[in-house]
Amino acid sequence: MTTKNDRLKFLEEMKDVQRIRKPNRADIITPRELTPGHLERQRSAVEKPLKDANPLTSDMVDPLTAHDILCWQRAGIQNGVFRKFRAGQYPIEARLDLHQMTVEQARREVFRFIDDCVKCGLRSVIILHGKGERNPDGVAQLKSYLAKWLPELPDVLAIHSAQKHHGGTGAVYVMVRKSEREKEHNREIYGTR
Repeated sequence: MTTKNDRLKFLEEMKDVQRIRKPNRADIITPRELTPGHLERQRSAVEKPLKDANPLTSDMVDPLTAHDILCWQRAGIQNGVFRKFRAGQYPIEARLDLHQMTVEQARREVFRFIDDCVKCGLRSVIILHGKGERNPDGVAQLKSYLAKWLPELPDVLAIHSAQKHHGGTGAVYVMVRKSEREKEHNREIYGTR
């Protein structure tokens, strides 16, 4: 609470202060010449294109047909776990549908999807790629690329073509690595290092 004495002291201190008569706007002057720093940033941007963090390549792949089965697992996956995985006995926690996508669109989406799965702690997911039965050459293009891409991602532990009720050879189960947060949680619960 201010007293009358405090107010008088304040007014005494402010007696020489004059009101600013300018409008309340900043003076903005755009430089007419480009600075050396600006020119260097322009040159650098043209010479060094942005690096793509996505390791998946669009190189040529071995062509697969509609009925080929995808099957791959990293060393260290227990046989019983893989058998249950390929039988579709783990709950599917997320789906990615690649139908109607180009190879480049699918490349970006697969990389983003697997990264998101790791961040969210999703372990068993499915990617719907289609069978490619309508292609005149009989090649299942996206399936062929997935067979190459998924083993390239360190966060993918295993893949297998889905069971018939999940899309059969037109879809693939993907086993995703545990996130660091999940690993730490398990260490806390089970006391392992």
